[in-house]
Amino acid sequence: MKNFLTAILIAAFVFAGGAVEAKSLWVDNGYTSLYSDKKARNVGDILTIVINESTTQTASKSRSNSKSGSLNVGAGTGIFDFIKAFSASGSDSFQADGEATDTSRYSGQITVTVIEVLPNDNMIVEGTQSIWQNRDEHKITLRGTIRRDDVTINNTVPSSKVADASIRFDGKGPLNAKQRQGILTQLFNFLF
Repeated sequence: MKNFLTAILIAAFVFAGGAVEAKSLWVDNGYTSLYSDKKARNVGDILTIVINESTTQTASKSRSNSKSGSLNVGAGTGIFDFIKAFSASGSDSFQADGEATDTSRYSGQITVTVIEVLPNDNMIVEGTQSIWQNRDEHKITLRGTIRRDDVTINNTVPSSKVADASIRFDGKGPLNAKQRQGILTQLFNFLF
């Protein structure tokens, strides 16, 4: 009789309440699991790019050219005796040397957002950081593609691991305006 009542109760729950779903205590993507880390992996997740870039460019050019010529005319004879002996010579030379060295070093951190996850699990990230100091704005913009395997335990990625990286440093304000050449200087540099 006891088994019969149990079977009726189970049948009543199944037919009256519809299907019963089993749900886990853990989130399906594993973020709250004891065995997973909290690395960025989905659109909207954030991570930090550690910028450590250094570039050095050196250029050296040297050009030279020269030419010379001379002319010697003897004294005239006969009806041309009015021509006196003379000689002329001329030369032209040009030499130019130039050397330029440009060294740049950028370091810092910028937090970016995953804006797209590609079919191969690579992530496209993008972010902007704007810092204002004494009415001057210093702005860093970064966009690139990263692999999930390159995201560290601390949810950071070194900038050397960002593919198709576009890192832009901009600035505006009174101090940055004073560091640009004036309009007349730019005009003279363009003309000459």
